[in-house]
Amino acid sequence: MAMTNRNNAKFDSIIMFTLDELVPQDHLVRKLESALDFRFIYSKVNHLYSLHGRPSIDPVVLFKMLIINIVFGINSMRKTCQEITVNLAYRWFLGLDIEEKVPNFSTWSQNYIRRYKDSSIFEEIFEEILEQAVSYGFIDCTTVFGDSTHQKANANKRKLVKKEVKVIQKKYAKELLEEINEDRECIGKKPYETMKHIEYSYDEESGEEKQDIATKIISESTTDPESGCFHKGEKERCFAYSHQTFCDRHSFVLSVVSVPGNVHDSVSFFDAYEHLMNGKYGKQIKNISLDAGYMTPAICREIIKNGQVPYMPYKKPMTKKGFFKKYEYAYDERYDCYICPNEKILSYTTTTREGYRQYKSDAKECENCPLRERCTKSKNKTKVINRHLWEAYREQAEEIRHTQEWKEIYPKRKETIERVFADCKENNGLRYTRLRGLKKNQQNAWLIFACHNLKKMAIWRSLC
Repeated sequence: MAMTNRNNAKFDSIIMFTLDELVPQDHLVRKLESALDFRFIYSKVNHLYSLHGRPSIDPVVLFKMLIINIVFGINSMRKTCQEITVNLAYRWFLGLDIEEKVPNFSTWSQNYIRRYKDSSIFEEIFEEILEQAVSYGFIDCTTVFGDSTHQKANANKRKLVKKEVKVIQKKYAKELLEEINEDRECIGKKPYETMKHIEYSYDEESGEEKQDIATKIISESTTDPESGCFHKGEKERCFAYSHQTFCDRHSFVLSVVSVPGNVHDSVSFFDAYEHLMNGKYGKQIKNISLDAGYMTPAICREIIKNGQVPYMPYKKPMTKKGFFKKYEYAYDERYDCYICPNEKILSYTTTTREGYRQYKSDAKECENCPLRERCTKSKNKTKVINRHLWEAYREQAEEIRHTQEWKEIYPKRKETIERVFADCKENNGLRYTRLRGLKKNQQNAWLIFACHNLKKMAIWRSLC
């Protein structure tokens, strides 16, 4: 075959085609356009514009530019404008003629500052796309899958200050305190007026879970103070934001709540769960599937009291090596006591301010026990077991783990919520953020997952 030489190629040819003819029929922008009527944006933002003055940039064009930015993984508004200038498919999607000038990249920034930053338009776009997916029959809310993922903040991890902050009281603190005092009154103990504020967090040096009481020392970024220092397992320590997310079994995201990266998943769960249940689809939810980080008595209680079934995995006991695990001490519900591996009784003594019932052994029986070295090393030779007031809910969730339904539902996490995070990090800019501040990143999270839902809905609809 002879070699082709294109040195004499001509670049001044005139093309006699319409813009619509030049965009392939199977291009993604056509699927996006046919899946959703973007004119709903006009009614959502109408109150943000004046009735007088010169005409503004079309708000649908502005938000479609954001969709191009996220769906096609450009992740830079300046570069997005450059791509729109030369990409005919993008121009077709925006409704811009070939000769029409593309809005400057700073146009979106100014519109955000002057109009959109304090509005609810980002969440409304997310909900509108979700409603459209429901109308197509693509969403099944019977079982939802929840998890949290971190997004690296736009902050240098070395530019920080140490700061002491108060531990925020948990949402269920009042209910727990009432039950604590009821328990204490039954045994003639004085009730507590308040309870200690306890929050689970990750130690930034060891990566282990710990309890912080009343106040704690945190690393605060001097660049973005609203982000949080994230350090978990083998992952690199960095400032980040966490997005607590729920999706259905078809991987359509139903809800997302953003928090600083140093807030533990078991703490941020309650706001995200409340947001999910207060939404339009909360009453349809029958099952909740979560990972081991959510296996706490308070979370299990919250889910079960709402009449839903929690599907959670086995959580390894946090016990020192060489010592008996907690499950090796049998709890007798009838007599309200524990029985140790040497068949001795640990009796109930009191309920602590933190919501734990304490069961203690008899020091005289433990003194000569052959298993004491594997049981306790306390100086008073007494074994103490703490049992949470709501432990029965966690045990109920543990029993569900052995059912056939659990074996069918829980493994789908890797096909649903974990796949959502993987796709959005790889393709939609969820790996890191250029924005600073919790509010902006919450709005950005709504847009990212809205675009995820839109793209999925558009592709599915094109296959119908």
